[in-house]
Amino acid sequence: MALTRVQHRPAAAWLDRRPLRPRPPAALPGLSMAATGVLLAIGVHRVVPAVPMLTASVLLGIGAAQLPATRRLAQGVAKPGLALAGKRLMRVGVVLLGLKLSVSDVAGLGWATVAMVLTVVAATFGGTYWLGRRMGLPGDQPLLVATGYSICGASAIGAVSQVAGSEEEDIAGSVALVTLCGTLAIAVLPLLHAPLGLDGAQFGRWVGASVHDVGQVVATAQTAGPVALREAVLVKLMRVALLAPLVAGVGIAARRSRGPRPVGAARVPLLPLFVAGFLAMIVLRSTGLLGAGELNAADQLQQLVLAAALFGLGAAVNLRTMVRTGGRLALLGLASWVVVAGVSYAGVLLTT
Repeated sequence: MALTRVQHRPAAAWLDRRPLRPRPPAALPGLSMAATGVLLAIGVHRVVPAVPMLTASVLLGIGAAQLPATRRLAQGVAKPGLALAGKRLMRVGVVLLGLKLSVSDVAGLGWATVAMVLTVVAATFGGTYWLGRRMGLPGDQPLLVATGYSICGASAIGAVSQVAGSEEEDIAGSVALVTLCGTLAIAVLPLLHAPLGLDGAQFGRWVGASVHDVGQVVATAQTAGPVALREAVLVKLMRVALLAPLVAGVGIAARRSRGPRPVGAARVPLLPLFVAGFLAMIVLRSTGLLGAGELNAADQLQQLVLAAALFGLGAAVNLRTMVRTGGRLALLGLASWVVVAGVSYAGVLLTT
């Protein structure tokens, strides 16, 4: 017969006639810390416009995890809320990302450009993953870095990590690397515009095919004018559209690697609910029911949600752990950057 363990209230509590104070939700301190980080990131972006808000959020989160005062907070009472931000809010951000894309946008690119984007994504993902494994990087780092470079930076890493069941440290390290490399592209790629002999439209397509995050694409392409910006966003959103099939593919691979499902265990969906929400937002955008005001509000919300998620992921970065593989991880990032930039450059020349 199973015995039921009875928990007794300490005697001191019975003697204290004062009403017991309700404990705040466990996630509240961490969410408050993430919100503070977002406000600081907004301030950094306004003071230094060249630093995107999402990049500032990651850096502030990493800083909070290293400074003694904030580290105790991030690893203590704020940890549940920061983990919630890094996981749940990232999913919300991925769903809202779908409102940036419509079916007509993809159709307007033409088959040659679509083929170029598919080639860039396949070459970058396959090459980065293979090289990461050959370099002996631990855990899911090769998979996550390959995903971030080939699709859409931190958003793609967050989506794939959910179906792969990745460790928090692998996610945080990969997000930090991809975000920092994408930020460097904002300064480096405009310097290569003229030497590579690209016109405005070609430069925009090159940026859209090679830079990671949507915000980083906008910041880089706008330096060459409105035509470059339009082409860059269209090509970039085509890469974003490939997020759903990539997540489904990783889900299938993860299910096979785990072997037969134990009796009573929950089945991991091939297409998670938040990815289905991402596709639903693409359909909603394609209907034309949402006006410019609603789309702008959704874009602002997505930026805030992703900033909070990236702050939470940054706060999980352990620099001591990253130092052990930091050199190899940085080398993988550099190699992947060369691959995506080189293949996309060749693809742009062949399709324009």
